[in-house]
Amino acid sequence: MRFLFVHGTGVRRERHDRLFALVRERLTARFPEARVDSCYWGDRFGATLGAGGRSVPGLRPAAGSAPDAVDAETAEWTLLLADPLCELRVLAEAGWADGGQDPHGPGGGDDDAFAMPGVRPAGVRVLALLAGLPPAPPHPGDELGALLHGTGLAAGFPAALTGAADSAEAARAADRATGEPQARELATALARAVTAGALAAAGADADCTGAERDRLVELLTTRLGGDARVPGARAAAVLGRLAMRVTTQPLLNAWRGSLTVGATPALGDILRYQTRGHELREFLHARIAAAPGPTVLIGHSLGGIALVDLLALAAARGEAVPGTELLVTVGSQAPFLYELGALTALEPGAKLPYGFPRWLNVYDRQDVLSYLAGPVFPGDPRITDHEIGSRQPFPACHSAYWKQDALYERIEQAVAEAEIG
Repeated sequence: MRFLFVHGTGVRRERHDRLFALVRERLTARFPEARVDSCYWGDRFGATLGAGGRSVPGLRPAAGSAPDAVDAETAEWTLLLADPLCELRVLAEAGWADGGQDPHGPGGGDDDAFAMPGVRPAGVRVLALLAGLPPAPPHPGDELGALLHGTGLAAGFPAALTGAADSAEAARAADRATGEPQARELATALARAVTAGALAAAGADADCTGAERDRLVELLTTRLGGDARVPGARAAAVLGRLAMRVTTQPLLNAWRGSLTVGATPALGDILRYQTRGHELREFLHARIAAAPGPTVLIGHSLGGIALVDLLALAAARGEAVPGTELLVTVGSQAPFLYELGALTALEPGAKLPYGFPRWLNVYDRQDVLSYLAGPVFPGDPRITDHEIGSRQPFPACHSAYWKQDALYERIEQAVAEAEIG
């Protein structure tokens, strides 16, 4: 009997050698007479950036070019989308040191630092105007309504409006806004909070340009008695400094690099397989057929996908892969790709062909890259799903299978059930 281990996505030589040494040790301890081989494919069929990442903007700036400019406005809105109330929180906590007066205008100074007894702070009036706005998006015939509907923000607008109006941050900021300049800044901050909340709710479904976003803020600010064309002072300064620190272009470039170059082995292997998977399948077929005798195939992650494709395609042609008696997939996405209609070998709803071997599919609930096979091939007696819990969060759990005795115990049981000698 022979075991053939097929590694998963993102694995390269050093990682493979450490992982396979562990798998071989554990299998040999239970099957001392068995031959344990590996099918390493990472260098030959794994993804690489052929141009060294030159397609990634900002990753490799041209020689002599100036550093990327920091877009302060984009940085501020990045923070607002993550936390629509962050600007209001600044006003609620920091207040206005100058009492809300424009020192260059009439009455400048500290005259309005405290509200007169029995007189509502100007900010409370602004907040009341916000609470009085209709919670349902205005009719599309209205400019505000047309913008909300045209940008995909109409559905999230009522909750964003209520969320800002009812927030403790808005109430506290309104109490501290005793003068008219403060009230105007509060109006702008409230309008930005509502707009950011609607944008955040829409997510990827938003179809909103920067100009449309700014117009929404301006229209809302006007309805609150403010003027969006007059930039805020206190909150804008604090928020701007914070935004510049945490969302600078160099940091965005680093994120882009980690999401492209850093993720290339893992994500790139999957994308490459979807396009050129036949090359890997042919390689696997040759390695399986190279040694006679009953074979147990063990595929991790993408390795499991490739083995399911290989065995299903061969069985559909009436050409069973020589010697294959049992397939073990561990943390594999093959069932999910099948359900999506993205598995090469099978159309959605198609049954596993006659000649497909017994299939033990091992998964971990914490492993977001592992899926159930039985429910998508209902009634197929060849399939067994088996859960293993590593007590590790993702992504550590995706690799934690190989150190667990429970995995090898279940493989031993499956070998016995298949009567593989």
